[in-house]
Amino acid sequence: MSDPMGKMEAAGGLAVTTGIDVGANVERLKTEGVPAKVAAKDPTLWGTEAEAEAAIRLGWVDTFERSKELVAPLAKLRAEFGEQGIDHIALCGMGGSSLAPEVISRTLDLGLSVLDTTDPGQILAEIGEESLRRTAVVVSSKSGSTVETDSQRRAFEAAFEGLGITDHAGRFVFVTDPGSQLEALAAERGSHLFLADANVGGRYSALTAFGLVPTALAGANISELIEQAEEFATTITNEGDNPAVVLGAVIAAQPTITVADDGSGIVGLGDWAEQLIAESLGKDGKGTLPVVLEGPAAPGARGSDRVYTTVGGSSTGLPNSGSSLAMPDTVVNGSLGAQFLVWELATAYAGYLIGIDPFNQPNVTESKENTKRILAEGLPEERPHAVDGAIEIYGSHAETVGGAIGELLVDADSADAYVAVMAYLDRIDDADAARLRSLLSDRTGAPVTWGWGPRFLHSTGQFHKGGRQTGVFLQLTGAVGEDVEIPGREYTFAQLQAAQAAGDRQALQSRNRPLVRLHLTDRKRGVNQLIHAVRELS
Repeated sequence: MSDPMGKMEAAGGLAVTTGIDVGANVERLKTEGVPAKVAAKDPTLWGTEAEAEAAIRLGWVDTFERSKELVAPLAKLRAEFGEQGIDHIALCGMGGSSLAPEVISRTLDLGLSVLDTTDPGQILAEIGEESLRRTAVVVSSKSGSTVETDSQRRAFEAAFEGLGITDHAGRFVFVTDPGSQLEALAAERGSHLFLADANVGGRYSALTAFGLVPTALAGANISELIEQAEEFATTITNEGDNPAVVLGAVIAAQPTITVADDGSGIVGLGDWAEQLIAESLGKDGKGTLPVVLEGPAAPGARGSDRVYTTVGGSSTGLPNSGSSLAMPDTVVNGSLGAQFLVWELATAYAGYLIGIDPFNQPNVTESKENTKRILAEGLPEERPHAVDGAIEIYGSHAETVGGAIGELLVDADSADAYVAVMAYLDRIDDADAARLRSLLSDRTGAPVTWGWGPRFLHSTGQFHKGGRQTGVFLQLTGAVGEDVEIPGREYTFAQLQAAQAAGDRQALQSRNRPLVRLHLTDRKRGVNQLIHAVRELS
């Protein structure tokens, strides 16, 4: 067996190179036969409590084989849309239904827009475009009842009718599991339907209908993605070089893994891997926290408590962990289809090493239930402690934004703490707010994550509540200019967004975690004020 210390392991068109000593983890995985058992879909690997869930969640190991059946019908439907003058695809989905399609779309520069938000401004920008006349809508939900996705579908239907397009059923493509509400709705409406692999959980579904339907309709060559995964799959049980085993050993090696793209040509893989790792491993009070970086050597990349990993980049001269050099600890090089499969395998292996069921998500529903209750009962009355410029301050005794953030960061001084910024804003128009992640990383030595709400609720939200209880939370909300009605519902998108933010606050506060909310009464001014305040922190 090759020693992974400072060494590359390459097979199936993908290579993993690491400069940290994960030899013991690699040895354990191989000696205990874990790769072969995963390849055989053995549900007993993660313990008796996980067995029932694992028995119906291991289809991703070879789902690409069944996905070949999607190629011909999707090519046919894309051609039909082209004949109708439809050249743009909008995707309504959350978490596992949206993150892989976004990676594929951004990497291949496709005409696909991903709507995974409840922010009224972002919704309005999508449904109010004249391009809607040239748009087909993919509605993706494993359960068929995801509140964000259902609300988005209703908004698109109303928007089509507003343009006089009343026969819009043929513009909708539903992707869901067999037996869901969406399957019934497709039959009722006469919309297009693609059923996904029921034995694959959402975050492992990149190579199922959830990842492939919207991207194929937008122009992706999904046969190539499937072939890339198929080539890599032949290496799963390798006794010699086994990149997935090494990557799994790396993910389990430290409490935190930081991920950046380094010229791989793949765009946004870190966001997809973040959900896969956080939702799979952040539970039982432990797990590995993923931190997505803006680029190579971004603030917070390195630290004694984390493994700095790049997708792409140099695979030689890697330093040992703890080095102050900007070189990564681990590099993963390979095609996109192979990347999807290697990270899925590695996460399942890491779950085995850590002693975590990588297929359940016991805490994801908590914020959902809180949101549902708040929508029924009304938003709780809250008054700001102070107002500083364009920002209202909640949950702090400070009178200024800088004081409130500084006060919060005191709680991030412990060795195992991390900071999570959760922004219930428009990730397009309010994109500058994301600069706070790197600024806060400069200010504190703790890992700092960034999440757009409610998108992160289907990702790091599981880790926040089920992982190590050392998180320090900064929630950002913003005033809404123009709201958007949700047809058939008694609440609007602004009310849904506010309820989701409040529901998540309640879930975190029930765990006595430090949390400050900053509400931007003017979003543009508020974002600029936030950035300035963090820069001025001593």
